[in-house]
Amino acid sequence: MSATPQKNRVPRRVLAAAAGLATVGALVAAMPAGAQERHDHGHDHGHGHGHGHHKPGRTVDVQLLSFNDLHGNLEPPAGSAGTVNETQADGTVKAIPAGGIEYLASSLRTARKGHPYSITAAGGDMVGASPLLSGLFHDEPTIEALNKIDLDVTSVGNHEFDEGATELARLQNGGCHPVEGCYEKKKFKGADFPYLAANVTNEKTGKPILKPYTVWKKNGVKIGFIGVTLEGTPNIVTANGVKGLKFHDEIETINKYAKELDRQGVKSIVALIHEGGMPASTSYNYDCDSSGTGDGISGPITDIAKGITPKVDALVTGHTHQAYVCTIPDPAGNPRMVTSASSFGKLYTDTTLTYDRRTKDIVRTSVKSAGAKNPKSANHIVSRDQPKANDMTALIARWNTLAAPISNRPQGYITADINGRGSTAPEKPLGDLIADAQLEGLAPADKGGAVVAFMNPGGIRADLVHKASGSEGDGVVTYGESFTVQPFTNMMNVVDLTGAQLVEALQQQVSGSNEASPKILQISKGLTYTLDMTKKGAARVVTDTIKLNGEAIDPAKSYRVAMNEFLAGGGDGFAALGQGTNKLVGPSDLDVFNAYLAAHSSAAAPLAPPAADRITVIQ
Repeated sequence: MSATPQKNRVPRRVLAAAAGLATVGALVAAMPAGAQERHDHGHDHGHGHGHGHHKPGRTVDVQLLSFNDLHGNLEPPAGSAGTVNETQADGTVKAIPAGGIEYLASSLRTARKGHPYSITAAGGDMVGASPLLSGLFHDEPTIEALNKIDLDVTSVGNHEFDEGATELARLQNGGCHPVEGCYEKKKFKGADFPYLAANVTNEKTGKPILKPYTVWKKNGVKIGFIGVTLEGTPNIVTANGVKGLKFHDEIETINKYAKELDRQGVKSIVALIHEGGMPASTSYNYDCDSSGTGDGISGPITDIAKGITPKVDALVTGHTHQAYVCTIPDPAGNPRMVTSASSFGKLYTDTTLTYDRRTKDIVRTSVKSAGAKNPKSANHIVSRDQPKANDMTALIARWNTLAAPISNRPQGYITADINGRGSTAPEKPLGDLIADAQLEGLAPADKGGAVVAFMNPGGIRADLVHKASGSEGDGVVTYGESFTVQPFTNMMNVVDLTGAQLVEALQQQVSGSNEASPKILQISKGLTYTLDMTKKGAARVVTDTIKLNGEAIDPAKSYRVAMNEFLAGGGDGFAALGQGTNKLVGPSDLDVFNAYLAAHSSAAAPLAPPAADRITVIQ
């Protein structure tokens, strides 16, 4: 999901200096382009069943387990972010608690039993925008966990670039953090699975910064994996994160490498794509192939799927944090599966790829092939009712011991859940709270003199949950919890914008690149307007209703506007916000938020959720 990527905890001076040096040359040298043969490791469950003792049959069922958008959620996500919607037999929808690496590991290990040919693949955003337990340590805990659960391969996602290409290379190759060193006595060894980035090249050399593809092999069965992130990654990552990199068209890149794999005799190919779609229902068990009016899936992945060569047999996708298992025909009209497993480790997809030893290709069917009792592909809940994986419990405990002194500090008090990520409304209660905190922190003349603040919705990564996450007690907001809401530690900026630019920015929420999927800015108190979603494009913002502290916005007047550095750089399609002048750089968004919680809440007088009544929405 689009977000505000940036650093956690490292002093900014050091980061700024490092950013200048962080060319991708070292990365390219360390990671030559080309295929890596990937043999199964630890997946040989039931060895001898179905092979070895007699002549193998013509076809072999290969199990593909996949997930996406983990975002370093090692502990079960709290509140609504930690639930999956399930449609019941009577049509009602039930929210089921799910996720957490202890349960994901158990689910995957159980699913692999009895499957001698099993591959585990992911669709990007394994790290980045992570809760404090992983984010504080530059996501080393998550890479360690993924190694332990025997992930075979993943594509990069946009969040893999939050800290730039050099840090991504470190996650792949290992080595201690260049600024913070080693967190434990032993050196960080990096990912023992390949990160694939076929469509991300070094601007200078034109070569992919990581391997574009890998080939998994076992007993003569060969399956190629090509990994890409969305072409629009630079629009949703801070400029420093994508410095020196070029992002290419997903379809063209996949087709190019599918041809290369085909020439090498690899006829079975899976594409891992960090881009996705929006199914007609948020329930994970929705039948994406149902043909009713308005059914199915929309969004960027539909066009991508229709353009990818028939040489590719299945698409594992991500980015939109949705759950779907759909059949979208390839350009030759043959059925092809397109899957996504929600986010935060709450679901995994189990897909059967029937491999034909003679053609070396996958026998393709739709999700539910005619006459088959079981679907060829389905999403499964990572239930919290199953036993936890002991090695994951130990990993979490070990890193929590290191994080505890920072993580457990109380920052404020709340009366009830304040929903951010879990709110589907254009204006979110937590969005109002964050924007108010930014305005208050940057309103003093010596801090920037801001009169209004904007927060991008994708930068709100969780809810503030009333129930205690540890021993702090209900209603206490800890540093770890506030960090989980705003994990990027973006620096605040205050800039001059004209009234005309302010109006243009509000229009850019629902027009241009944001028309199909609006990104509604969260606004500070005093700003009010009407959003008419029955209209098209920029006209959805009813301009004569826009008021600041009861007064109409004057197009010619200059206003001091507070926002994080991601928005101030024009991120998320807000070009107008990138036109600010007289920039003052303030404290981090997290520091401003925590200061506001401390100033406005106490154990005796906790903070209530804001009313979220600044934007009037006409549907």
